[in-house]
Amino acid sequence: MKLLHIDSSILSANSVSRQLTKDTVTQWVSKHPGTTVEYLDLAVDTPSHLSADSLSFRAPAGAELSDVQKRENVISEALVTQFLAADVIVVGAPLYNFSIPSQLKAWVDRIAQVGRTFKYTETGPQGLAGGKTVIVASTRGGVYSTNDWGRAAEHQESYLQTVFGFLGITDVRFVRAEGVAMGDAKKAEALAEAANGIAKLAA
Repeated sequence: MKLLHIDSSILSANSVSRQLTKDTVTQWVSKHPGTTVEYLDLAVDTPSHLSADSLSFRAPAGAELSDVQKRENVISEALVTQFLAADVIVVGAPLYNFSIPSQLKAWVDRIAQVGRTFKYTETGPQGLAGGKTVIVASTRGGVYSTNDWGRAAEHQESYLQTVFGFLGITDVRFVRAEGVAMGDAKKAEALAEAANGIAKLAA
């Protein structure tokens, strides 16, 4: 079994999501011996955002590409190949301004490739990356899950659920720590709840 461990927080050692992904991976490996782990730190190795050059993986076969486009295609190919090879993906996804970090969005844009991770059919799009388990470590400074405004305002968990579902992945699990910026007591409570969630999700 192959596990892809992805972090996207820019906060380094101060990151709660990095702590949660580390604990999740540790628990998963302990309960699933033989799992091999590959690590991707999107805050360090950030793919560039989509541009006319980085979008060239959608160019028709045989199209003449510039040297820049060829280099961008190598990056996209490496990321989508890594993603497709993984059986389990653990993603650290903090909430930044109501959504995911732009670094994580740049990764999503690279792996969402027609013919590789999804295709269009006469009845609509069809995901091609099914059979995987995705565990998202979701962290939030405030509390969004307990009221209508918060649930409508967050485009973090809802977005990732949608995009992974679009790619054909139906087993998307979330472990959440929210309210981590609302004082030490609230943060400790959130981390304790997340720890319980990790133990259940990794089973």
